[in-house]
Amino acid sequence: MRPELPENDARRPTDAQARYSAGWRSTLVSVAVNIGLTIAQGAAGIISGSQALIADAAHSLSDLLSDFVVLAAGAQSSKDPDADHQYGHLRFETAASLVLGVLLLTAAAGMLWAALGKLQHPAGPQPVQPMALWVAVVALASKELLFRYMLAVARRVRSSMLVANAWHAHSDAASSLVVALGIAGNLLGYHSLDPIAAMVVALMVARMGLRFSWDALNDLMDRAADKVTVADIRATMLGTPGVLGLHDLRTRKMGDQVLVDVHLEVEATLTVAQGHAIAVDARRRTMEHHRVLNVMTHVDPVYFTKTLKAE
Repeated sequence: MRPELPENDARRPTDAQARYSAGWRSTLVSVAVNIGLTIAQGAAGIISGSQALIADAAHSLSDLLSDFVVLAAGAQSSKDPDADHQYGHLRFETAASLVLGVLLLTAAAGMLWAALGKLQHPAGPQPVQPMALWVAVVALASKELLFRYMLAVARRVRSSMLVANAWHAHSDAASSLVVALGIAGNLLGYHSLDPIAAMVVALMVARMGLRFSWDALNDLMDRAADKVTVADIRATMLGTPGVLGLHDLRTRKMGDQVLVDVHLEVEATLTVAQGHAIAVDARRRTMEHHRVLNVMTHVDPVYFTKTLKAE
């Protein structure tokens, strides 16, 4: 059955624009913070001789690059459907999450290599200057505040790409904590703790990059919605007057929304027009109550009068 546009479709461009605007503002804030941190951490790391702080500066630089990826993807995903992308451009967000993951893995490899080289250097790790600790503490506070702000925005607009970028900022805060501890240990005389802290940061960044990349790859391969979402969609459809049951309910992710295919069971004695009206109503209810982009329905006649709801 070819689906008809539900009544609330007219509001969807407005919702998409609101998500894009919120994402744009939060990402610009992240850009400003990461520019400042990259410069401050890089300069302080070089002056103080802290390998961990230099690694954290590289991490901040990767954040800056990922922010530009998010901005570009946000602009693309907010576009309306066109002849070449009839379901819209929401998967640009998923592709951006994949790029973020690859950037994190690349940054992690570079940081790990530099830290290992520092430990293997004949002269051995050197003491760092106290200024490195102050910069690390400021970076820690800045990144934690940035994470809380970005996550609040991401949850409000329900954007997986912005959630990924927010947790990226949280990994930065965790890495800055490790850096601060490593620098403090170095100042107390345990000089190897600074490059060791840089290695820990690299491993943390790599773990986050692997998670983002794997999740994005699964979504690009049409991963189904989670079980709770599917159960809620099923319940909504079964609650539609005239729907006696359903089967072959399938879902696939499309950005932050879901595409649904389903066979709806209706009374066999109904006319084609009546069965069609029931299917349209089930589709409308589903799209109104869930983050569903589209529902493709097929009506199956049931040759009995007793209403039987599918389990």
